[in-house]
Amino acid sequence: MSDPRTTPSPDLTKPGGTGAGAVPAAGAAGVEEFGYRQELKRSLTFTDLLVYGLVFMVPIAPFGIFGSVFQGSGGMIALAYAIGGLAMAFTAASYSQMSRAFPMAGSVYTYAGRGIAQPVGFMAGWMILLDYVLVPALLYLIAAVAMNSIVTSIPVWVWLIGFVVLNTVVNYFGIEFTARVNKIMLVAELIVLAVFLVIGVIALATGEGRGFDFTPIYNSDTFSLELVFGAVSIAVLSFLGFDGISTLAEENRDSARSIGKAMIAALALAGTLFIVQTWVAALLVPDPDTLIAEGDAAGTAFYDAAEVAGGAWLGTLTAVATAVAWGFANSLVAQAATSRLLFAMARDRQLPAFLRQVHPTRRVPVNATLLVAVVSLVLGLYMESREDGITLLSTLVNFGALSAFLLLHVSVVWHYVGRLGSRNYWLHLAVPVIGFAILAYVVYNAQVAAQELGFVWLVVGLVLMGVLIATGRKPEIRAEEDL
Repeated sequence: MSDPRTTPSPDLTKPGGTGAGAVPAAGAAGVEEFGYRQELKRSLTFTDLLVYGLVFMVPIAPFGIFGSVFQGSGGMIALAYAIGGLAMAFTAASYSQMSRAFPMAGSVYTYAGRGIAQPVGFMAGWMILLDYVLVPALLYLIAAVAMNSIVTSIPVWVWLIGFVVLNTVVNYFGIEFTARVNKIMLVAELIVLAVFLVIGVIALATGEGRGFDFTPIYNSDTFSLELVFGAVSIAVLSFLGFDGISTLAEENRDSARSIGKAMIAALALAGTLFIVQTWVAALLVPDPDTLIAEGDAAGTAFYDAAEVAGGAWLGTLTAVATAVAWGFANSLVAQAATSRLLFAMARDRQLPAFLRQVHPTRRVPVNATLLVAVVSLVLGLYMESREDGITLLSTLVNFGALSAFLLLHVSVVWHYVGRLGSRNYWLHLAVPVIGFAILAYVVYNAQVAAQELGFVWLVVGLVLMGVLIATGRKPEIRAEEDL
């Protein structure tokens, strides 16, 4: 590896440069091509990336928000997940293209910053932070509430602290250890899901529930685009996570194409599982009209459906599985992804320098990992004291992610068509434009609270960027030798 102190600054206008228009040389996938040192450990295979994405999305994610999406969609919950999966498919395709162009940690912050301009990248990173920084706290809180409902003698805040400490210790031991834990958790989640599906289908076949019909995918009595897309804005919470794979680009030991392939594969597998499990559960809901009219304040709609299929033991099993999946497995990878985003932004001087510190032997961004733990703990404890804590966090997480995805689609068109003159109009024009349109409509139909709070976060980001510029820290991509 070249010494970064003696390597000449790359030409910003040619492949392998460090400017916004830099494109890696053919077959290259190293950060050295962009003027950085390789600091994180490259040890992850395609399978590791795929498992990471599936665990981040959680194959049983609909268990926890089933009632909310069922009510919001007028009972057409499978349709809401199908549309959500389609919208995310276009987004995954755009992620795939940008991850090949810029195989570095930082996710949409890196892609928008190098694909368009660094100030745009800063704002994309700022908006995705709303997702990445808050989602661990949301997951810990949901899991702690679920465990408290099972073991009421232990308060929510104790469960929350336990989950935070456990995940932080696992992530501290390095990405390889995290990857091994991910595989174990994924197998456990898939077993629980398989048990529910088998028992649920048998129950429907023997006369339990409403029997087989297509109302979870289409109901002429309640269907409207506004209704369904409003539910999609909630359902996409289950899909968030496939994009987290892009934050591990500097720990991927295969070609840069593995990042995009893993994202698309994870999304396809998870989307299929979401549609199937929500379809079966929707047909087992004891009183669908009441659920649509009154909602699911207790968050137990899925567990009630599972109880109809197999009895109280299946309802308890699915509740425990939700708590462990959200509070440990999902939170574990969420913390890892968030720390890599903070690391990437700090490396470019957009966040405090201490966040770019990498552990000398474990090769993980240790300070960023610890900061995510502290923020998650403080936010989780605060939101636990609010009646609307879970709802508030959910709306903020979704709005931040979808807003950043909009900038991702723009960066594909700007970089490939505008800058490089690509004639692959399907991947570099049609796909990002269609993806942008679908997400824009979802954001438009999102809850007003999400729009208002998201706008406040956007304004804060613009002010912060103004402060950075005014103090001589204008957002710009910097090579390692400039740091």
